[in-house]
Amino acid sequence: MGGHCGGVFGDIASQGDKNSKYLQQPFPVKKHIKMDKFQIAQINVGRIKGININDPIMKEFVDNLDRVNNLAENSKGFIWRLKDENNNATNLNPYNDEQVIINVSVWATIEDLENFVYKTFHTDFLRRRKEWFQTFGKAYTAMWWVPAGQFPAIKEATEKLDYLQKNGASQIVFDYKNKFPQP
Repeated sequence: MGGHCGGVFGDIASQGDKNSKYLQQPFPVKKHIKMDKFQIAQINVGRIKGININDPIMKEFVDNLDRVNNLAENSKGFIWRLKDENNNATNLNPYNDEQVIINVSVWATIEDLENFVYKTFHTDFLRRRKEWFQTFGKAYTAMWWVPAGQFPAIKEATEKLDYLQKNGASQIVFDYKNKFPQP
């Protein structure tokens, strides 16, 4: 899919910024994981209510990030998540907008991802999303199949979300309501 991601927020940050090492290249394979031919990658994006992640309105959300991330990493089917030196992705800024935060992860199956999202402590925060996040737009989550052992770069993930926003669900990229089987 090449090009750039316009979408709701315009161009993705370009080379030379603090995100450049996360934008272009897929991440390396974890050798110890037994995998099927494909895994499910996901991105979710949120426009926070605070002026940035350190705004007081975001305190409870931020105070629980490590707890939720640890739960994800220890959940059945979890394979990988995008994170920086601080163990989260809130400082990554592919949209050049401090009010937009992203999460990108890879799971063994859609069912494993859905179990984490809808049947764990994470669900409490999902229900309270409106306390911390504004309406993002047409789509704020997207899923797609990736070859086993490949982890998407930020650019690929944001392009997938942009494609879903413009074209709707398909085998290329889809959402929780319109899922597609492995290729």
